[in-house]
Formats: sequence, structure tokens, C-alpha cells
Amino acid sequence: MELRLYQLPLFFHLFGLAALSMMVPSAHALVMENYAEARSFFYTGMLGLFFLFMIAIAASNRKIMESGVQQLASLAFGLLLLPLFLAIPEYDIIQNTYFINTYFDMVSALTTTGLVVFEPDRISDTLHLWRALVAWMGGVLIWLAAAAILAPMNLGGFEVAADRNVHKAHFLTAAERKRFLKRTTIALFPFYATLTAFLWLGLTISGMPGFDSLIFAMSILATSGITGVNEISDFGANWVAEFIMLLFLFLALSRGRLDQDRGYWGTRVLPSGPELQLGITIITFLGLLLASIQLYSIGSADMPLFGISTFKVIWANIFTVTSFLTTNGWSSAYWLDAQNWSGFFVPGILFLGIVLIGGGVATTAGGVKLLRVYALYANAVREIDQLVHPSSVGQTRSVYQSELRSKAFIAWIFFMLFAISLSLITLALAGAGMSFEVALVSCISALSTTGPLMNMVFGDDVDFIAIGTVSKLIMSFAMVLGKLEVLVLLALFTPEIWRS
Repeated sequence: MELRLYQLPLFFHLFGLAALSMMVPSAHALVMENYAEARSFFYTGMLGLFFLFMIAIAASNRKIMESGVQQLASLAFGLLLLPLFLAIPEYDIIQNTYFINTYFDMVSALTTTGLVVFEPDRISDTLHLWRALVAWMGGVLIWLAAAAILAPMNLGGFEVAADRNVHKAHFLTAAERKRFLKRTTIALFPFYATLTAFLWLGLTISGMPGFDSLIFAMSILATSGITGVNEISDFGANWVAEFIMLLFLFLALSRGRLDQDRGYWGTRVLPSGPELQLGITIITFLGLLLASIQLYSIGSADMPLFGISTFKVIWANIFTVTSFLTTNGWSSAYWLDAQNWSGFFVPGILFLGIVLIGGGVATTAGGVKLLRVYALYANAVREIDQLVHPSSVGQTRSVYQSELRSKAFIAWIFFMLFAISLSLITLALAGAGMSFEVALVSCISALSTTGPLMNMVFGDDVDFIAIGTVSKLIMSFAMVLGKLEVLVLLALFTPEIWRS
């Protein structure tokens, strides 16, 4: 018998990577001379690798080739089941908690939601690193899955891409899918890791401690919003650090489109397409609108309008809006000071709408996605134009925009499914014991994968440990649904997809 780990289903590949990744926090705990935590991560990782090799030996005489729907199922089960394994060392280290709490925390991290389950002071630096690392791996997993699994099946936002036919499936053999996934991983993972390293270096040079810079770097690339004990505001005003963060947050608005025919990611990392243009328009409009209202409040109080405080107000608005639009969810270090100075406190409901819009297709950001919003906008503009000029022949500035407008129907279907999911999950959480306000915000936070939204809306984090087990399971499902998107899960039950 020949041991062939490569032929195992995708789920076991993800399981093996999860086991290997436990060596990182184990090494960190060992350096910090926290031997109990180092043993917990090391033993769990080694047991996971042992289990994987046993599976590989048992399947060594079989040739396992996954179809597209099987890869999709592996991805979905991975997001639901892998946290059971990832939570073992965290549960062993914390001890005085229930396992469901650590599972809930790992689902939040793996789906890049970043909910605050445990108080930052309650867990060690090694566990903070572990949460950020899991979220970072969840970010690259979704990025790779979007390129190698969802794109060939016209899912995950690619169903409204301009150069795709909504009703045309890309049929690949199982061997071709496996090779495509391997090529995509080789092409994209080093780029993702390199961006993280550059961001870590930049934040460290800007004056942040190296450990916190690493956590911030991984969180920004994954748009998870996870921090350690310290947050941005704890380091005081740091223009350079926030500017560097803002530059990398823009990657979540648009990372380019997959060149599916050639099987690799396009060279245009930040294309000047509708996603990026719409994202910049929203950021600019909301940033200036909020600044105008705040400056008006300052002027009404007979305070000086122009000065360094004015630039702080504008910067705080732009950074915070960008962070929530990319579903990262951090506020600027100047955010509270700007509101206190102006006397105008931005209503939290505004950020509920921002996170629902979300970032770009094939990025780590959640939400409805900018491309779908643009498709609906382009179609609405054309419909209004036809009302004014019924006999007109529609024209757009580019073929790309024309095809996006023609695919507004599928975007509208997704929007309605998203709204239905939002309603049902909110009702389920309310029925499980949450108040309606908390249930609604929690549902939006989960579906948009924006954990820090809770703090922005309520002014404090919700105590998720105190909620019931049923509510935690519902929230876990909502986070997985928000990361994979409802159309992807529905595809598992579509006969046409089964043949792809």
C-alpha cells in the first residue's frame, strides 16, 4: 500500500493544516516558558496528525477523486466541524468554561467574524495568537476556495461577473479540479503570506509592539477584527499605523478577478472596476457627510472650525467607514475623541447598513458584496432611464457594465435570500431567549462576519458566554452561512451542480 495524503478529500487536508498550525502557538508558549500551554497545543496537534495518517493508511488502496459539489461540501463541513478540533487546546487551557464556548469562539475565528467571546484579560497571549492565526487561515481558505472552487461553479459572487454566463457551468474532471486547487494554492498563498509579512513589518516600524503588530496584520488581511489585549486606541494616536492599515484594508474592496481559463489569479491586484469605484464612492460620501454634520455642530457651538482637530474628524470617519465596509470592524483611535469634540455621536444603525454592503467578490470580506450592489444599481439606472425615454436603446460606458446590468436578476435573488436568512435567524435567536435588538444586531454581525459591530452599536460587547447553547449553535450556523453565502449552500442541493 502506498500512503497518498494528496488523494484524501479536501476536508482532511484542512484538518492536517489545522493540526500543523498548532505548532506555532506551541512554539510561542515554549518561548514564553508557559510549558502547560505548549504541551496542550503540541499534543493536540500531534494527535491530529496521527489521526490523519491513520485515515491515509486506511484509504491508501482507494482512489478518491472529489467532484465540485464534494469539494463544496468539504468546505462547508470544514467550517462547521474543524472548530471542534481547533477548540480542544483552548478548552484545555481555559478550563473553567464549557466546551461550547470555545467551539463558538473558534467558529467565530475561522469564519473571520471575530466576536469577543472571552474577555481579553482572561486568555493568555498564546491564545490571542491562536485566535488570530485561526482567523488568518480562515481568510486564506476563503480566498483560495473562491478562486479554485466557487469560481468554476459560478458561485460566491462570480455568478454576476461580467465574463461569466450565469446559466453555464464549468465542468471539470476531478483530476482537473485537484490540479487547479493545487496551482491556485501555490500561486496565492505566498502572496497572502507576503502581504501579511509586509504589513507586520510596517506596523512594527510605525511604533507598535511586534506581537500586537502581528495580530493586527493577520486580522487586517483576514478582515477578522480580532485583537489581542490591546486595541488601536490603546497605543494612542498613531497616524502612520492607521494609514498603513487603511492601505491594506482597501485590498478587501477588490483583489482582482480570476482568470479561469488560465487557472491563476490575474495580475491586476487592484483593478479600476466597479467594485473599487463604488467602495471609494461610499467611503468618500459617508466620510464627508459625517464630517460635515460634525463640523456644523462645532460651528453651532461657536468653536473654531479649522485646525488639527478638523483633520482628526475627517480621518476618523474615513478610516472607520472603510474598516466597517470591509467588515473588519475597527474604529480609529480618533473616533471617540472626534465625536466628543463635535458633540455629534454617529448612530450605530449606520454601520448596520455599511457592513451589509460588504467588500469585494473573492475577498475575505463578508456582506452582500459590492459587485452585486453595483449590478442592482446599474439595472435601476437603466430602468429609470426607460421610464423617462421608453423608446431608447440602452447604452453603457463599457461592456463590463452592460453585462453586470443584465445579471441584476441573480443579484436580486441573492439579496432576497440574504434578507430571508436575516429574518429567519433573527427570529430564531429571539425565540431562543435574546432580546429583539440584540438578536437583530447579532444576526447582522454573523451574516456579515463583522464581530466588532456589537461594540459599535451597543457601546459594549455582548456577553456571549451568558447566552444559551441553542443561541450559540444558531449563531455558529449564521457565521458559516455568512462566510459561504446562502447561494453556495443551496448549490449543494441543486442537481445541475452535482454534475459539475
